[in-house]
Amino acid sequence: MAPTTPSRLGAAVRTAARSPLWRTVLVVVLLVAGFGGWWLSAGRSPGYPRGEVRFATGVQRGVYDRYGQLLQGHVSRAMPGVRLALDNSEGSIDNLARVIDGRDTFAIATADAVAEYHGAGKEKLRAIARLYDDYLQLVVPAASPVRRTADLKGLKVGVGLPQSGVNLVTKRLLSAAGLDPDHDIVPVPKGIGEAADDLRAGRLDAFFWSGGLPTSALTDLSEHVRIRIVPLSDLSEALHLAEGGGTDAYRAATMPKGTYPNAEPKDAVATVAVPNLLITRDDADPRLVEGMTRAVIDSRDQIGAQVHAAQLVDLRTAVYTDPLPLHTGAARYYRSVKP
Repeated sequence: MAPTTPSRLGAAVRTAARSPLWRTVLVVVLLVAGFGGWWLSAGRSPGYPRGEVRFATGVQRGVYDRYGQLLQGHVSRAMPGVRLALDNSEGSIDNLARVIDGRDTFAIATADAVAEYHGAGKEKLRAIARLYDDYLQLVVPAASPVRRTADLKGLKVGVGLPQSGVNLVTKRLLSAAGLDPDHDIVPVPKGIGEAADDLRAGRLDAFFWSGGLPTSALTDLSEHVRIRIVPLSDLSEALHLAEGGGTDAYRAATMPKGTYPNAEPKDAVATVAVPNLLITRDDADPRLVEGMTRAVIDSRDQIGAQVHAAQLVDLRTAVYTDPLPLHTGAARYYRSVKP
């Protein structure tokens, strides 16, 4: 038998192709091959849209900022093809506006800031998870005569940036203490990094901060200058009653002993806490939001090893996002892992 050469093989295929039966077989083969290619491609495609997604954090050297940096790395591994781009901001109120107008898809904001916000488009906001609580902290030099908030009268006080949750709650604390936030102190709008630097240099007499425990900027400050954390528990009831935002945002809380080992007092400090929420818009892709929710819950231990406040992110409490309803993508994730 003569060997089959390429030319003879090609001629045989062309002859077979002229047969109606073989044309049918060829069409079926091509369709199956095409379907198989699509199936394999679909199997490799993620169940979420890929590309750049913007995330508003907060001021540099704050807990929001560090949390976002660590979450960015986890998302890149957990959701291949999604690039989480971080945007520093003034804080919670700024973040709400950034999500509403579309500059950012995700952000962190305190529950009191959400309740207080009355800008256009608030109805678009949705929650992904309750993260951890911010603790209100009034920081003064260790030798300061300030023992309570009312003692700040006439002093230069860091009150947070204008669009921050710190600024919002600071005004409420001062009012609850019987002080006019604009006239009874010298208000200085500073983020945590600048406020810590200014207190160290003597340019501030005190500053307020609202953040997870511990905040690295305060840990660093306490290693260079003697500081004291002033208790705020005497204002917790008045603050809650004055809040008036339609949500029980504030609660009495205690900063554990040793939160800042080099700061005074050495014992626990009674203060006030407010929850943080991870937020998005109602029109964010549910598949993307579901993936982000999973990434936040799954990354708790890894992020918590460096941002201690993140250790408190918990599947059982994450769904309590008052005053915002859950996004449909987040709700889908929680249903999928419900015992």
